[in-house]
Amino acid sequence: MPFSLERQRTTIRRFLVIAPLFALAGCATDAARKAELDDVREQMRQMRASQERLEHRLDRVEAGAAAPRRPVDSTPASSPGRSVPELTVIKLKPRTDAAPRIDTSVPVVEPAADEVQSVARPSDRAEAAETPDADPLQSDAEFEQGIQALRTGNVQGGVTRLLNFASHNPRHPKADNALYFAGMGLIGLDEFETAAKTFERLLAEHPAGDAIQDAMMRLAECRTKLNQMEDAKVLYARVVSSFPGTAAASQAEQRLASLK
Repeated sequence: MPFSLERQRTTIRRFLVIAPLFALAGCATDAARKAELDDVREQMRQMRASQERLEHRLDRVEAGAAAPRRPVDSTPASSPGRSVPELTVIKLKPRTDAAPRIDTSVPVVEPAADEVQSVARPSDRAEAAETPDADPLQSDAEFEQGIQALRTGNVQGGVTRLLNFASHNPRHPKADNALYFAGMGLIGLDEFETAAKTFERLLAEHPAGDAIQDAMMRLAECRTKLNQMEDAKVLYARVVSSFPGTAAASQAEQRLASLK
């Protein structure tokens, strides 16, 4: 701030020194303008007075800036003639009496003998549910051996292995495929009645299996071979309504039209 104030003061002084020179130079050549010259002199006198006032003001500002600032007391001043009441301190004592007793005793009741036996011995249904399938590796090997037997011409041996696999592993992911390929092998042996029963078993035991569409188509073929045309038509119509837009549905429509 001191530098800025000093700069303002210097600028004012320069202006006051130069202004009279311009005014006198303009008026010296014209005596008729004496009145105007007097006016200019009066303005100069006022400007000098204004300069003095400005200098005094700048001096006060500089003095205030140089003086150290006193810390502001944040403590609120008390109102004159007003006394602050004293606070009363109250001490609380803890209670010395004991808490009431709560009865936590629980009577022990022995269960009946029949209830103990029913819990200790699981039902036959629970035992059957907890009984795991055969060894997964051995089961997969039996499935692959059955498929390989069909490929190599041992159709009867392949059908037997696949049916055993489906019976011993009803919850295996390949159980429905085992029944499907077993039914296909029976069709190759011209055993249409047994093949139809195999496909019916697949539909009953694995309704959500991935071989359900093909199984229905093959079952309808068996019904046709057995001269059960009405049953075949019902199966083809079921494929069309249950699996619209699929290749099996298109094939079923063609065969249904040929039967009509």
